[in-house]
Amino acid sequence: MDKIVITSRIRLVFGSFFRSTCALLLTCLAVGAHAQDTLDITVMGSGGRLFPVIVPVFENEGRLPNSVSEIVRADLERSGLFKLVDISPMTLPESKVPDLAAMAARGADAVLAATVVASSNGNYEIRIRLFDATRADAKPELGGLVLRMPPAQYRMTAHQIADFIYEKLTGIPGYFATRIAYVVKNNKRYELHIADSDGMNAQPALRSPESIISPSWSPNGQQLAYVSFEAQKPVIYVHTLATGQRRVLANFKGSNSAPSWAPDGRRLAVVLTKDGLSQIYLINADGSGARRLMTSSGIDTEPAWSPDGQFIYFTSDRSGDPQIYRLNVASGSVERITFEGSYNVTPRPSLDGKRLAFMTRHDGHFRVAVQELASRQTTILTDSSRDESPSFAPNSNMILYATVAGGKGMLAAVSADGRVKQHLSIQAADVREPAWGPMQK
Repeated sequence: MDKIVITSRIRLVFGSFFRSTCALLLTCLAVGAHAQDTLDITVMGSGGRLFPVIVPVFENEGRLPNSVSEIVRADLERSGLFKLVDISPMTLPESKVPDLAAMAARGADAVLAATVVASSNGNYEIRIRLFDATRADAKPELGGLVLRMPPAQYRMTAHQIADFIYEKLTGIPGYFATRIAYVVKNNKRYELHIADSDGMNAQPALRSPESIISPSWSPNGQQLAYVSFEAQKPVIYVHTLATGQRRVLANFKGSNSAPSWAPDGRRLAVVLTKDGLSQIYLINADGSGARRLMTSSGIDTEPAWSPDGQFIYFTSDRSGDPQIYRLNVASGSVERITFEGSYNVTPRPSLDGKRLAFMTRHDGHFRVAVQELASRQTTILTDSSRDESPSFAPNSNMILYATVAGGKGMLAAVSADGRVKQHLSIQAADVREPAWGPMQK
């Protein structure tokens, strides 16, 4: 069988080359230039009716070195679910109930009141209350928060406020106060970056002259497992983000690749070729106890745990074409999951256990698809041609992925129903391998 290539890199190759010790070798990222620390965000669509909400300039916000309300508004607008009703330069202090009838007359269904209070130690306290403008004669308050922050934490505080509003108005936890990981190729160097969910505040966790692929977040968000080629072969490392310390998790003969943390954080599923073909193994988080999970005549790769830890989804060519299967970890039984199309790879289950995102080849293009696991109904979410590496937000409503536009690798996101699309691109750089981190504790 011929090699199958996704975008400018070899993602999965089912043939003699894939059966070599470098089975999961990804070729160099597409040509890039100097990376910037910010991402351009463009909302490409909207999710039906938008919820109108007022997020005013916070009372006394001028005391802050940076605006918090601007980030809150940007988060909500980027979600594709909210319409921001502008009342600037008016402020709505947290100490008073706003004139909700007047706010409703301006078109708002919900209103935020917020005040900034300076502390003597140089920190700040942000007090917020959220109101339902359509219930002015009943009990309109939906809840409140008091957040204390040092000046450097203004972005995370803003994301937490946006999450509060998102959850109160939709009933679903927000995802703004989370982080994403991705790989940037900058000239001849590779960098593993950690950024806020909006792509801002990017920080390099690792720089290397060799490829870095397959970042995988630990359940507590404190560590990343990834594959580095710095030893001139694929080796799996575990990286503690707070300290920068890292250690080798798997460096067996042949290829060591595709790490995936179990929900308990004590084990990982990995792909090794130490016994021949690429097969899935279970390994303890300290690198001990590697145990093969299946014996297959084909190639098994790209494991991803179900949120309850009972199953591992994976890609295999055991039926001829690459398809997605599900392993029951306790019993060892295997079930095929995808049947539509001849090429389905990179399974990624949602954290609510309801959906499975994956890559599918459709009309010769590689696109992000999602399957409703209860009904097995599959929907193709993207209309581009060279997508890869889907990763669910921890609230299961958005999917981050890599794509190519204008000859340059970039990040994008799409809602699980396909109605909201975003582009997040680093200027003059090539970006790949996104992974969305868990909720912050």
